[in-house]
Amino acid sequence: MLENITIAHRGVWNNKNIPENSMLAFKTALKENYPIEFDIHLTKDNVLIVFHDDNLKRMTGKDINICDARYDEIKKLCLLKTKQKIPTLKEVLDLVDGKVLLDIEIKTPKVTGEKELVNKLLEDLKDYEGDILLKSFNPVIMKKIKRKTKKKYPIGLLLDYQYDNKFVNFLFKTKLPIKYLRPNFLAINKKMINPMFYYKMHRKYSILLWTITSEIQKSRYQKEYKDLGYICNNLIEK
Repeated sequence: MLENITIAHRGVWNNKNIPENSMLAFKTALKENYPIEFDIHLTKDNVLIVFHDDNLKRMTGKDINICDARYDEIKKLCLLKTKQKIPTLKEVLDLVDGKVLLDIEIKTPKVTGEKELVNKLLEDLKDYEGDILLKSFNPVIMKKIKRKTKKKYPIGLLLDYQYDNKFVNFLFKTKLPIKYLRPNFLAINKKMINPMFYYKMHRKYSILLWTITSEIQKSRYQKEYKDLGYICNNLIEK
């Protein structure tokens, strides 16, 4: 499904004049016909925005948690001293309009709001006709989406090689989250890939590696492992 694909991680950006996860980053990716990966968060007033971090400080200078902010407050902010604003999911869907594959990472609320996030996501996607992947670190919310959409979208589970929580580390070592979700694909930290993992998992699942930072790095993985997909930074010069 995702063999040898190169996906633009947060669009094509340099965080100078083209900020990550901005409309300009996505327009630049579209010009090169790259599939686009991006992240979504739910605001306090139930708007899905495209942004990576839980907090706005790194990209806007404002120390505000997205879950505590209303969209009217967020839409006034600029990204990294450019004129680029934080887009909504709907704005990105309207821009892309089915031209390339979209790989959407769902950033899930830490305490409450999962039901609202799922409902809003499916509402925003309802009339979109392009190809979409949906993924998250959270297998529970992905299971809900899988059930509600009746397998309309390929569902992915993000895996890291180490989590802050010891219990979560234990769960992922047992592969229980994978067995519970039964995803269509795995998006894994490149540090996790090894011949044993590849042999066990690639027979059942498509695999995306993140985050690849150079063509040389990607070539190295391509020589060792067949038919992986790649989520990549540095698709333009920084």
